[in-house]
Amino acid sequence: MRVRLRRPSLTPRARLVSVLTTTALVGGSLAGLVHLSSGTVSGAPTSQESKGTAGPSRQAAAPARETKPVRTTDVAVAQIVAHPDDDLYFMNPDTAQSIRSGAALTSIYMTSGESDGVNARPRAPHRPAPDKAAFAEARQNGIRAAYAEMATGNRTSPWDRVVIPTAGGARAELDVLRAKPQISLVWLQMREAGSINGNRPHSLNGLWNGRVESLESQRAAGTPVDTDFSYTREQVIDTLAGLLARFRPTFVRMQDPTPGRNAKTGTYTDHQDHLYGARFAQAALARYATTTGRPHFGVQNYLGYPTGMLPRTLDPASAGAKLSTLKTYAWVDEVNDCADAAGCGDLKVAGRPGGWGWTDTIRYARGTSTSWVQRHTDGGLHAFSVLDGRLAVWKKPAGGVGDWQGPVLLPGDGLDSGVTSVRLPDGRIAVFGTRTTLASAQAYGREVVTTEQTAPGGAFGPWRSLGTPEKNDARGTSDISAPAVAVDGTGRTTVLLRDSRHRLTSREQGPDRGWGPWRTLGGDGLFGDPVATTDGAGRIHAFAGTPKTVLTWSQQRPGAPLSEPRRTGLPATTLALSASPVPDGQGVRLWFRKPASGDLRTADLSGGALVSPVTELAGGDAGFGPVGGGQGLLAVRSRTGVLATAPAASAGTRPLWTLEKFLFSGAPGGVVDGVAAMGLDGKLHWTPAVR
Repeated sequence: MRVRLRRPSLTPRARLVSVLTTTALVGGSLAGLVHLSSGTVSGAPTSQESKGTAGPSRQAAAPARETKPVRTTDVAVAQIVAHPDDDLYFMNPDTAQSIRSGAALTSIYMTSGESDGVNARPRAPHRPAPDKAAFAEARQNGIRAAYAEMATGNRTSPWDRVVIPTAGGARAELDVLRAKPQISLVWLQMREAGSINGNRPHSLNGLWNGRVESLESQRAAGTPVDTDFSYTREQVIDTLAGLLARFRPTFVRMQDPTPGRNAKTGTYTDHQDHLYGARFAQAALARYATTTGRPHFGVQNYLGYPTGMLPRTLDPASAGAKLSTLKTYAWVDEVNDCADAAGCGDLKVAGRPGGWGWTDTIRYARGTSTSWVQRHTDGGLHAFSVLDGRLAVWKKPAGGVGDWQGPVLLPGDGLDSGVTSVRLPDGRIAVFGTRTTLASAQAYGREVVTTEQTAPGGAFGPWRSLGTPEKNDARGTSDISAPAVAVDGTGRTTVLLRDSRHRLTSREQGPDRGWGPWRTLGGDGLFGDPVATTDGAGRIHAFAGTPKTVLTWSQQRPGAPLSEPRRTGLPATTLALSASPVPDGQGVRLWFRKPASGDLRTADLSGGALVSPVTELAGGDAGFGPVGGGQGLLAVRSRTGVLATAPAASAGTRPLWTLEKFLFSGAPGGVVDGVAAMGLDGKLHWTPAVR
């Protein structure tokens, strides 16, 4: 039985009481889900189980940069992370922007992050005795303070801590922010690995790979969950899928399930809990996608530890606000305003709250393509994205009249976020992406897939696998980029992919429409997704970033093989690249961002060489991520997370940005008619170009 209620016009506190009372009527079980629209808590347990937490009121310092709330209609965000603080280090400022927007947001923490149980600064002269339950509680206190501060400006704003049953047969803690009840935290309280790469069978790694039958709990000292428990592999997936069904997200943030291995040592480049926690989240999302009556949802993956060694993506103000939140979590001032003997935050990171450059940056592991809008033969438009793990297709009639129609979800699941598209010489459109196989831990892997129209303007045919240059998951944890695709003047289609050894690889379609083998094009130290485009002479140009510059591969003539990698001479970028043909020319224009600034830069190249100086478009509201649009119109993610559009500025002038009123995922895609962006509500948003 599913009970649905219309949201009444109540105060935030009254709404919370209404939710608690309603759930008491249905028994608080997953069989009796309560769904409320954005701005309320969905499925909170009975008020009799509540455990309030409050402390002295202490107003926190204002954020480093004020932002205006954005409109949120039917938006619900879920974040699934391995440890308390993974969201703050690797998903902010996106998390803070969602909170400020007023959208419903639920963060799910899989493990307690208990470590060695010592809550002390590194090299502290007086170290307390190990107490894993107390340290888990201190980390919870730090997270609650950080979220309260982001949402209300007051880190001591109280929470209601309650117990909820899980679909895995155990119990979890749900915390609801009393002043903003659309903000909630779920603590599954499983045991953490306690080591980045160490051999720890009793971990998410061991559970995923079948080395242990079950994983034990590690309850925090102050949790209202009063009984220890354990989960099998299937029970963890059931538990996460049940939480997704409870909170009904339209957008899910999760960590990177394929961060790669160090080519020399073979060790993970990210924490094993991050990697395998994300794989559990993938499996839960696949299971949740089969349920009926839920909203469409999109997914965004975030790079973890490796992002700290790459160029910084955030401007100083955004990085400063992110660091301020981490200082609250780390309990830097050690003022015991949470009234808890366990401590009010994570002192292990208090000496270095910025981590290893993590507060200066944010980086998406998928979904950076700007080539997902295509014009078809009659002049209309197609747009493509991934919803519910499937390809979603929208159509817009020709002539600039009529609304977008869709989405239509094509058969075939397991599709990763971020697809790209290309128009074939005969007018048909082809879409490319990657797909994850989740049949078993041993069969886990990613592959490139494609579908194309059976006729110009017609339906799309079945998915075809193009395989992967990776031998197996064990070698590089299936660490491949999203594909880039281009068609040269002879009609030859080339797919480009970064492999787990950070080289560029390609696969070409011959005149007979058959695909050749994967081959290595070289390059060293490539990160992020490659980009490719075709110039006015029909030659393909491909680009991929390194931490220090950009490498390029190009054809001397249409039909010729791509060249060896060449250095462009460009400065370091944030690795988010986009490329388009130079209007009325034979070169290509590359767009990128200045590290630690967010300012836009552009340069024209031909034959692998610069043919124009680097032009910087300083100032404005440019934030981080790739540049979409082109053809005289720019589209970017602003510093506040909303879509910003501007006519292409002349050299040395500032773009005149227009800010939209919605947060979006991935990268904007556009054509001369306008710009498309996927909102966190799972809907396509269209901004027409100004004529």
